[in-house]
Amino acid sequence: MNTIQQGSFLTLHYRLAGPDGADVVTTFNDKPATLTLGAGQLSPAFEARLIGLEEGARQAFTLAAGEAFGPRKPEMVQRLKRQVLDEMGDPEAEYVVGDVVEFPTPDNTGRFAGVVRAVGEGWVEFDFNHPLAGQAVTFEVQVIGVL
Repeated sequence: MNTIQQGSFLTLHYRLAGPDGADVVTTFNDKPATLTLGAGQLSPAFEARLIGLEEGARQAFTLAAGEAFGPRKPEMVQRLKRQVLDEMGDPEAEYVVGDVVEFPTPDNTGRFAGVVRAVGEGWVEFDFNHPLAGQAVTFEVQVIGVL
């Protein structure tokens, strides 16, 4: 049987569950995922758990708070003036707590997202942390093929 190592091409089913056990993402009810280990498609913490698994293996791993998506960083919660938001996007946009808003990267080659945490007079507060930052998660995997 083939064993997963750095650079392996994989076909697998996986499930990521948050601290409450609810699925964040799963492929078990759909097509399996294909990826190359080490290409950045999974976080290093997930990849490390896959090393050494053989085809056919099915395992679940619990990753400690912050291990999968890093710690929560208070400096990633920022208030932006409404005027700045209007200049960057739609001046008619309405921001509601819980909304996910996309922003262009400083070099305009990509995008990143922030979650609206609060709205005040002339400002909107965004949390740019990963939604699972600082939380324990469960990663379940069923290895279908290894090349």
